[in-house]
Amino acid sequence: MTIRVMLVDDQVLLRTGFRMVLAAQPDMEVVAEAGDGVEALQVLRSTEVDVVLMDVRMPKLDGVETTRRICADTDPPKVLILTTFDLDEYAFSGLKAGASGFMLKDVPPGELLAAIRAVHSGDAVVAPSTTRRLLDRFAPMLPGTAKQPQHEQLERLTGREREVMVLVAQGLSNGEIAARLVLSEATVKTHVGRILTKLGLRDRVQVVVLAYETGLVRAGGHG
Repeated sequence: MTIRVMLVDDQVLLRTGFRMVLAAQPDMEVVAEAGDGVEALQVLRSTEVDVVLMDVRMPKLDGVETTRRICADTDPPKVLILTTFDLDEYAFSGLKAGASGFMLKDVPPGELLAAIRAVHSGDAVVAPSTTRRLLDRFAPMLPGTAKQPQHEQLERLTGREREVMVLVAQGLSNGEIAARLVLSEATVKTHVGRILTKLGLRDRVQVVVLAYETGLVRAGGHG
């Protein structure tokens, strides 16, 4: 199955470089390009895309707002934010807007390709620990962040699911959570799947963001 990729970046040279890397892959095809967010949204109306590589700093409409509008559609493509800095407020905003992860622009080609495949298969690209560092830095600045851990969305979860959610938000892998809670890895995977379904989230990155927003996990601390 070919992964249909769209490149959104105002730097033509960068898009050319990414296109060359992707074109060499038997399972990927660059089906569209855009130089800004407005153009990207127009192209997406008529083009089937699986994964969007999205620059954040662009003219007319930046990558964060473009991501928000894309992810608001029904059955949207996955969005992978491209950023220059590891701990970038744009990357954080992109995750909140619905992106499935972010990558540095100078990432080695192999890592970029692995990230595209991971996002396409439904996994989050950003390690939860990296997301946690972002949140520790930027969450206190969020207007309207809920302070109370009792949030109506979280009431849908069982006690065990809440435990798993806290550990996901703290950056633990399924294997590490299994060891911590003395469960099988398959059981943890099931719990994570139920958390995503009950809360209407797409991936682990969104679990981490929601855990901070609801106060289940606090910036700089644990749940």
